[in-house]
Amino acid sequence: MSVNNDNIGKSRMLPPLPERMRPDTLSDYVGQRHLVGKGCVLRNMIESGNLSSFILWGPPGVGKTTLAHIISTTLKREFYSLSAINSGVKDVRDVIDKAKSLSLFSGGLSPILFIDEIHRFNKGQQDALLGAVENGTVTLIGATTENPSFEVITPLLSRCQVFVLKSLDTSDLEILLERALKDDVILKTKKIELKETDAMFRYSGGDARKLLNILQIVIDSFDNGGTIVVDNKIVTSCLQNNIAVYDKDGDMHYDLISAFIKSIRGSDPNAAVYYLARMLQGGEDPLFIARRLCILSAEDIGLANPNAMLLADSCFRIVSSIGMPEARIPLSETAIYLASSPKSNAAYKAIDSAMDSVSKTGNLSVPLYLRNAPTQLMKELGYSDGYKYAHDYPGNFADLEFLPESMESTVFYEPQHNRHEETLKSYLEKCWPKYYGKDENQKG
Repeated sequence: MSVNNDNIGKSRMLPPLPERMRPDTLSDYVGQRHLVGKGCVLRNMIESGNLSSFILWGPPGVGKTTLAHIISTTLKREFYSLSAINSGVKDVRDVIDKAKSLSLFSGGLSPILFIDEIHRFNKGQQDALLGAVENGTVTLIGATTENPSFEVITPLLSRCQVFVLKSLDTSDLEILLERALKDDVILKTKKIELKETDAMFRYSGGDARKLLNILQIVIDSFDNGGTIVVDNKIVTSCLQNNIAVYDKDGDMHYDLISAFIKSIRGSDPNAAVYYLARMLQGGEDPLFIARRLCILSAEDIGLANPNAMLLADSCFRIVSSIGMPEARIPLSETAIYLASSPKSNAAYKAIDSAMDSVSKTGNLSVPLYLRNAPTQLMKELGYSDGYKYAHDYPGNFADLEFLPESMESTVFYEPQHNRHEETLKSYLEKCWPKYYGKDENQKG
């Protein structure tokens, strides 16, 4: 069967497949069993009717908006929806005024205000919500792909529960595909054989909307008539030929930030500013980019250049203060500096290795000589006995074992080969030749 890209869009007179397949009831909702399964917190809230304000935090396409609509429909509540991307304080206040008027006739049931991308609301917009959420004029359901601890003001966050949604697993994606082929008004009229699904699942990344968009692109790429056989090769070919359609809902967001971070990690300042420009031109939140630079400076540069984290932190603060379009300049400066900096993930690897060790060994006893002894009883029990105060010894160093007994000689931090860490390594070799000697390095 031949692939015909001219046919793409013929079924676009109808709503896109993800919209056609959006469920109306909780029984048809796929995924998030830890929240909506029998006896779980959100299901209990819905079934009892005791709905409080909450924020849904999770990646794109996992059912945040759908869940909000299902809750509204199930509880027969008036539903208002705002997008933080194109709504201002006036829009928020208008909805609150409508909600106040409605409450006079609703028997005490507050309407639901759903705010998509709530992390994009600034402090003034979030402040405008506080009173209405606190006094119950509206029940807020926020949706965000960003950690609300960083993006939602504390007074508002304290009035909302936060529920974490997960990417859909393979079994969830299989259900969605089977349901689309069986129930969709267009697809059920076609002869479609899913020979392979690995590519669709891989490209969707646990995103239901992306999965159904991929399916629609592939099906629309075939001539009418006959059986449509879908395999991994066909899926890959269709997506490569129709990347603009594939990313029409902004799914490129995650691909671009990934390319941006990897370009900096790979020490390519030119690619870094290119992907930075792509994101800024596409309307990406500059604070999202600045926050990722802070993370990268610690994870990928770390002790190879400690000034990197200071510059990234300054960039975040400056971007927070000045906004776009001027924010593009400190973002560019920081991206170029980080890309041009020596790299080390030694600190990142050290803490992960230590945390892995803690998870395996549990709460090992702290050596008595390292414990504080504020009482006479503790002194009698040997607390602090044998501790060597480093500053009383030459070079401000005392040879003393600081790890719990069963972990003696474990090495978590291994300096890497760059100017700053070579200096650190030289000092550590002098202090701890048995751990950091040239031929005696041991891994934890």
